[in-house]
Amino acid sequence: MPKIIHETYIEAPIGKCFDLARNVEIHTVTTKNTNEKAVAGVTTGLLQLGDSVTWEATHFGVKQRLNAKIINMNAPRTFTDVMIRGAFHSFTHTHEFIDYNVGTVMKDTFAYKAPLGIIGKIADILFLEKYMKNFIISRASELKKIAETK
Repeated sequence: MPKIIHETYIEAPIGKCFDLARNVEIHTVTTKNTNEKAVAGVTTGLLQLGDSVTWEATHFGVKQRLNAKIINMNAPRTFTDVMIRGAFHSFTHTHEFIDYNVGTVMKDTFAYKAPLGIIGKIADILFLEKYMKNFIISRASELKKIAETK
């Protein structure tokens, strides 16, 4: 199972970073390249433990829906979401926040299994892992900009 780990230093307090990362409206701003929007479940505000949200977005030129659920939360240090339904076979995305007094390190750990058996494994090697890494880095970069300017 591939695992993508990315860390971003943000010059903002841990609580602010934690709340921005689980804010549905901010999520749509940080994923504007894929036109992501919440279409079912929790569609506004801050995601809480047990909440689920269905995201609609365009990836690889195809409109897709993905339903994720928050299965773990320890505010303001960590929360984890898992895919319930969607294009992947499965995924777990853990968001961790480490307080450094003058700022916060936001650590994304995204572990996933591609769909479609061997075809999915080939797609992962050819392009999927790189695509997902770039998606996570882009979202973190946008979240950093928001956190450091608001």
